[in-house]
Amino acid sequence: MARHVVAAVGEIPPGGRKLVEVRGRRIALFHVAGEYFALTDRCPHEGGSLCAGRLTGLVRSSEPGRYEYSRPQEMLACSWHGWEFDIRTGQSYCDPESIRARTYAVSVEPGEALAKGPFVAETFPVSVDGEYILVEV
Repeated sequence: MARHVVAAVGEIPPGGRKLVEVRGRRIALFHVAGEYFALTDRCPHEGGSLCAGRLTGLVRSSEPGRYEYSRPQEMLACSWHGWEFDIRTGQSYCDPESIRARTYAVSVEPGEALAKGPFVAETFPVSVDGEYILVEV
């Protein structure tokens, strides 16, 4: 898969999100506890925006009246019907056996690492003839 620069680190504050488009795909980026996550913006249930969804934590219960809250801001609820997805894996908590939101690998790299070549620019011969500029393609 090709890698694409989608944002500068400072563009997404902690707890923030950004909707980007890469090769015609809408992708929701999230900045949670110093890590970045990317999921498709389309909920697999009925197509609601995941970027507009609510981030919460995971609540588990070992017995009635006893609750454990963990993984703050790592559960994503769809903005339309509230279907929940694990922001790390895309796993659905409404239908974990068959529904999953697509996730994408995210990395943070220094700008100088991205600027290293070799880059090859496409060039064309140019000549001036009287009052006309000609480009040979």
